[in-house]
Amino acid sequence: MTDQEPALLSETRDGVLLLTLNRPQARNAISPEMACKLSDAFTAFAEDSALRVCILTGAGDRAFCSGGDLALTLPLMTGARKPETRWDHRVLEDPEVMNRSALRNFQLNKPIIAAINGACLAGGMETVLATDIRIAASHATFGLPEAKRALIPFAGSLVRLPRQVPYCVAMEMLLVGDSLDADSARLAGLVNYVLPLEEVLPRAWEIARKIAANGPVAVSEIKKTVLASSGRTLEEGFALEDQAKQRVMATSDAREGPRAFMEKRRPAYEGM
Repeated sequence: MTDQEPALLSETRDGVLLLTLNRPQARNAISPEMACKLSDAFTAFAEDSALRVCILTGAGDRAFCSGGDLALTLPLMTGARKPETRWDHRVLEDPEVMNRSALRNFQLNKPIIAAINGACLAGGMETVLATDIRIAASHATFGLPEAKRALIPFAGSLVRLPRQVPYCVAMEMLLVGDSLDADSARLAGLVNYVLPLEEVLPRAWEIARKIAANGPVAVSEIKKTVLASSGRTLEEGFALEDQAKQRVMATSDAREGPRAFMEKRRPAYEGM
């Protein structure tokens, strides 16, 4: 790979978007270019009605993502390095780039599957915490080592991690900064599956195609309601659920699904 190769690769197939973090020589660390391109890719994914599911993975077999590039991105953000490229300037001038690239303060009601092909650390793990289904290679590791460098995770982990794993597990990961192996991550509930590396991406595609075949409005409303009801009272959550039900039941897809089942044929969903 040369420095001229894009930091993010994209491929679309069967209503599924595959995004590949493409800096294997740097353990897929998040450079300013990668952050900008991730931000744009997630925005485009949200707006494209033909795309139903996203798979996020990393190039190579060493790392999914080792976090923000300590030579490029972190010094830029602390002021230790002056901006040199258009990507540098955009990161500094558009405060939403880093948020969108990590799916923080960005409403995305389409599912994202993480195919974790190796080390998943710092900003890489923060992005994974924003995904919905996670498949890890057996050699993958998971960690938030920021405190060891006198930094903090600032792309959502302080809020998301304690909501996804037991409090004491979250606090040990955040305060100590040591990593979990893949099996421990699964036991903690961080990932759905631990598989041999060569099976990770095929499983992600298998799950993505199943989701893409489902009613898109139903899928969107499920994710939207689950996220919106987090931290709310039962009554508030039920009210959101009722709103989602009304939106889904008013669609032609909600009539097509049961009809196709009774007629023993594949449903033809239109997303409306």
